[in-house]
Amino acid sequence: MLQKKHTPRSLLFVTGLAWLFDAMDVGMLSFVIAALKTDWNLNEIQLGWIGSVSSIGMAFGAIFFGILADRIGRKDVLIMTLLVFSVGTGLSALTTGYLAFIILRFFVGAGLGGELPVASTLVSENVPVESRGRTVVLLESFWAGGWLVAAIISYFIIPTWGWRIALLISASTAFYALYLRYGLHESQSYVKKHVIVKRPKIITSLKELWKPKFFRATLMLWIVWFMVVFSYYGMFLWLPSVLVLKGHSMIHSFGYTLIMTLAQLPGYFVAAWFVERLGRKWVLSIFLMGTAISALGFGNATGISSILIFGILLSFFNLGAWGTLYAYSPEQYPLAIRGTGTGIAAGVGRIGGVLGPLMVGSLISRGVSFTVIFGIFCASIIIAVITIVFWGRETMGKVLDE
Repeated sequence: MLQKKHTPRSLLFVTGLAWLFDAMDVGMLSFVIAALKTDWNLNEIQLGWIGSVSSIGMAFGAIFFGILADRIGRKDVLIMTLLVFSVGTGLSALTTGYLAFIILRFFVGAGLGGELPVASTLVSENVPVESRGRTVVLLESFWAGGWLVAAIISYFIIPTWGWRIALLISASTAFYALYLRYGLHESQSYVKKHVIVKRPKIITSLKELWKPKFFRATLMLWIVWFMVVFSYYGMFLWLPSVLVLKGHSMIHSFGYTLIMTLAQLPGYFVAAWFVERLGRKWVLSIFLMGTAISALGFGNATGISSILIFGILLSFFNLGAWGTLYAYSPEQYPLAIRGTGTGIAAGVGRIGGVLGPLMVGSLISRGVSFTVIFGIFCASIIIAVITIVFWGRETMGKVLDE
């Protein structure tokens, strides 16, 4: 029996809030890392492992929950992921040691990594083709809202009340999962397909990704996801700490990061406007090139004016690219393997998210300049652009199968 359908706007809002809560946790972690350095006297390599363990969890979660979404449905998996990361965040606020904290960050990351590709798949399958790309990019814009909330909470809460209170606030999002249980409906395409057709075996879905029909798309997505996530987590998880290392106080670095975060929203909105006019492939390439140039500028910036200008541009272009990538990825595959294909691509990307923060911590501890560090991120993003230009295919206007 088919369920009631969401309107595109209501579906965007319901899933967008879950997306916002995920972003709030990731954004808050960058501020918590800066606070933990002082509270627990951690070195740069230990700080890098906090971000990297979260990304290991995200890689596992994206793959595991992506495959599970093709087996039991998008709605139930979305609720599972929200609960996993909320409970994990709450427990991490109660830890008193480094080891327990990073173990819990693995589970938090698993929930976060699973939620994002499953939510984008759910939305992609339930909005009209003419507005599908724009809607998924707007879904990603809730990420900027989450980072903004994280920056506000961190700015006002952490210096006065401590990082534990900030994490407990983030953990309260578990209550939203209870609402989703009754307020969210399953993907109509998924319901129709699996009323009639037997669910494919997991090994069959995995083999399908590498058949000639999808080989180029799969390889393209894996490379692009890896490079984008490697650069994003390497740069943004370290952003407040980089500002502190450039000579600014923790409270000022939080404030500057808040200003940079505000630029994410117009980045999403501009990408959403162009994605149904220029297409996914070229909008993604343009925004990634803007990210590469901004990263190079930020690495060379010294004065606060240049730091803010390039930081704002970095947020604008990078998050606009993220929104387009989430719109582009589910459109590469048919329904039977859409969750699997999107989830595994995101999971491969999270491997980059493991290496990025670790690389930054290691290079900083060796005295390597920020010019070199951000130059590496610039080069990685350019590799992603070249891959999209030569191997990517345009999917604007393509009707997804049901």
